[in-house]
Amino acid sequence: MEMLTKRLKLIPCSEELVRNDEVTGEHISHYLQSVSIDPSMEGWGVWLVYLQPEGRFIGDIGFKGKPHKGVVEVGYGIRKEAQNHGYATEAVDALINWAFQTGLVKKVKAECLKDNEASIKVLKKVMMNITDEDEQMMYWERKLEK
Repeated sequence: MEMLTKRLKLIPCSEELVRNDEVTGEHISHYLQSVSIDPSMEGWGVWLVYLQPEGRFIGDIGFKGKPHKGVVEVGYGIRKEAQNHGYATEAVDALINWAFQTGLVKKVKAECLKDNEASIKVLKKVMMNITDEDEQMMYWERKLEK
């Protein structure tokens, strides 16, 4: 399973990809452990983001678990050298649309720090709406359009 956008290739994270790329992070190892226990987790965790056509790894995106009552939460991170090119927006939009197309998701949520201007721009561009905020965080959602 992989997803292609205009400029990106998104592939669900696997042990093989992690060995072949410079992919790191606690969320990666946690996801791989989850998939080894429950293979149906594939797609509902970390996706690796590659720039086409050269195939350079530029970051990761994903959900924080399988849908629960039709809701998933998305998170993302693009490497510093690949930021400010719209890649996060392109990847997040593609992943949200994929989630809605599964028929299992009716709402996608996200959160970001109030001072994370880049992330706020991404969430606005993918048509998410602010639902709440506290002293540090902003909470967002996008519902499936009927």
